[in-house]
Amino acid sequence: MTQPAYVQGTLDTLLSADGSVDPAALSLADTTFVVLDLETTGGAPDGAGITEIGAVKVRAGERLGEFATLVNPGEALPPFITVLTGITEAMLRPAPPIETVLPSLLEFLRGAVLVAHNAPYDVGFLKAACARHGYPWPNPRVLDTAALARRALTRDEVPNRKLGTLAHFFRSTVQPNHRALDDAKATVDVLHGLIERLGSFQVHTLGDAVEFARAVTPAQRRQRHLADGLPHVPGVYLFRAADDRPLYVGTSKDIATRVRSYFTAGEKRARISEMLTAAVRVEAVECAHPLEAEVRELRLIAAHAPPYNRRSKFPERVVWLKLTAEAYPRLSVVRKLTEDGATYLGPFSSRRTAELAAAGVYDAVPLRQCNHKLSLRSKTPACALAELGRCPAPCEHEITPEEYDARAALPFRTATSGDPGPVVDAVLARIDTLADRERFEEAAVVRSRLIALLRALVRMQRLEALTRLEEIVAARRDDKGGWEISVIRHGRLAAAATSPPREHPRPTLDAARLTAETVLPGPGPAPAATAEESERILAWLERPDTRLVETSGDWVSPVRGAARFTSLLTRAEAAASHQDSAVRLSVSDRSDDARSHRL
Repeated sequence: MTQPAYVQGTLDTLLSADGSVDPAALSLADTTFVVLDLETTGGAPDGAGITEIGAVKVRAGERLGEFATLVNPGEALPPFITVLTGITEAMLRPAPPIETVLPSLLEFLRGAVLVAHNAPYDVGFLKAACARHGYPWPNPRVLDTAALARRALTRDEVPNRKLGTLAHFFRSTVQPNHRALDDAKATVDVLHGLIERLGSFQVHTLGDAVEFARAVTPAQRRQRHLADGLPHVPGVYLFRAADDRPLYVGTSKDIATRVRSYFTAGEKRARISEMLTAAVRVEAVECAHPLEAEVRELRLIAAHAPPYNRRSKFPERVVWLKLTAEAYPRLSVVRKLTEDGATYLGPFSSRRTAELAAAGVYDAVPLRQCNHKLSLRSKTPACALAELGRCPAPCEHEITPEEYDARAALPFRTATSGDPGPVVDAVLARIDTLADRERFEEAAVVRSRLIALLRALVRMQRLEALTRLEEIVAARRDDKGGWEISVIRHGRLAAAATSPPREHPRPTLDAARLTAETVLPGPGPAPAATAEESERILAWLERPDTRLVETSGDWVSPVRGAARFTSLLTRAEAAASHQDSAVRLSVSDRSDDARSHRL
């Protein structure tokens, strides 16, 4: 049986199932250690090869017990091992095999932290032996004194991190001699010497020691005091610079635990390491529940644009696809949505995405693509698209405004607020035609346009269903038996509260409504908040355990709206991600179409 490689434990392993700190991690002085050393035949850890085991149990500097035995490895002992250790085959012949020794050793290890010098070697042999003979490995927390020494001692103090060198440096009462018990006793003195040294690095708990032994950068070690005193509650945390400028904003269900993780070896992002160097303090914003924390994070990032946050920094940098209000409407990419009688689709995160969706519309309906303001009195020379049959040439008055509106503009307006079926059918038909002609690259391009268009339609109709409502009051159970309560007005989180366990939530809910933010309606699918905030709220509302308590109206979407194409969109995105230009969508992917379509 192949054993996984030894991995130094992380801070996460010090937490119990309910997230509370393990008592053994509170203080190194209160931690029970079993300091162990093995002698082996020198081979690979395959479940055999152990010749001697020595272990010493200590706590608070006091020796609580010892475990020592020779072990019959069941194989020949190499001569150089005899020369190195003084152990002979005659000594090992009457010794018990490892399968007889393991039960006593595992009992000796129970409830303690395993300490060894070059721990991966010793742990590897013991895990392999347990696996070979059917004993479950107890997976104790492990400290490696060699790793601790590499972090705590400089080259000026010790030339290397060998056990003999460290034992001499810490004036051990026992010098290592390649016999298991003596080497374990020497490792005990080294461990105690290292624990005294760790105090100068502000390492006082087992968790600190585990992380210190790993590859933590000097900046992380120097700045880890920034995590002191933070609350174990949901909320937002802000790393601030010396001028009080926010450098980074994050959110967590447990602020203290999350911030502390930035100072562990698990954090390897270069930009975060740079941020930690510049930070001078961490500010915590406690929130009623995780949804409020997510929303506050988005708002703080939008307000301050912290340099080390990459996402959600500029929510105002969105664009819209606008169908202009004129005799011969056209699509235009604009930065703001206004109440001007035009039809809008969006918001889009970039101009490129908006233009891709617009191209999907052009594949479906004969909207003009020029930017001219056309006159009903005078004609304008037609472009090449009219000659190719891609435009009905309203510029030359080849089509009346009423006919143009019915053929080109109305399907787009209907798609944004109701049924996008005719538009989607037309795009799918074009994909079918291209695929039948084996023009697969062109079909893939049209598919990408359909994806951009469908994403925007589904997103906008979902948002509008929520944001048109003056108020929604919803609640869900939290992990402690209380209720997370949210008051949402026009898609914006107006109030958040948590009702205590074993108390009726109505008083808390009523208080939240009375103190909630006043939110005024506005145009578009995101009138009072960013689209991202409203989508976070939607995700919370759509959870199976969320209950709608009160609503100011019906929370509904169009009967034949864009939502029914969600399966089609999923299949199209999957096909695009696999660069597959000939993926068929079955009947189940289209509720209104019995045909199969190639995407």
